[in-house]
Amino acid sequence: MLGPLRFTALRSNLPGISAKVLTERLEKLEVANVLAKRVLPPPSGAQVYELTEWGYAAEPLIQELGRWAAKSTQHNPMLPLSPASFMLSLRTMLDPAKAGDRHTRVGFRFPTVGFVAELAEGRMPVERAEPESCDTIFVAPSGPALAAMFYVGVSAEDMGVRIEGDLAIADKFMTLFELPEKIG
Repeated sequence: MLGPLRFTALRSNLPGISAKVLTERLEKLEVANVLAKRVLPPPSGAQVYELTEWGYAAEPLIQELGRWAAKSTQHNPMLPLSPASFMLSLRTMLDPAKAGDRHTRVGFRFPTVGFVAELAEGRMPVERAEPESCDTIFVAPSGPALAAMFYVGVSAEDMGVRIEGDLAIADKFMTLFELPEKIG
């Protein structure tokens, strides 16, 4: 959902899956027109997998499943999740009414990947990119560290997170995300 990835990156984000099983699943998704393979231009020349337009259209379904799962009394927002999964959770749990007409550019830097979220008009596209020219940047050791801050209220210091840039913007930004009330 956040842009093309190489096979090795996909595999590292899916612990426990063998290369053979991942290859088979990617082939099936390609045949079903959910994703496509392409080769990046030189000098990289690497092969990447990316969602098709139809594949990206599944995001609302994935978000609804995420909101449904978060309503479970067994849901624990501090369980392991990848940085990309955390970013998708933010897109899912964003409250557009709270966001209102705020406009801010927020960066997220993890040990192996960076993201930039551009909040505007109650929407928040996210791209995989090195955070630059951001109003504030969250530098975190993991997805669960930020989930604990955003969804549970644990302090940045307790989670080993550093906030660069405007702290007031970071504090306001964190208030825009809320897990749904537990029902099951």
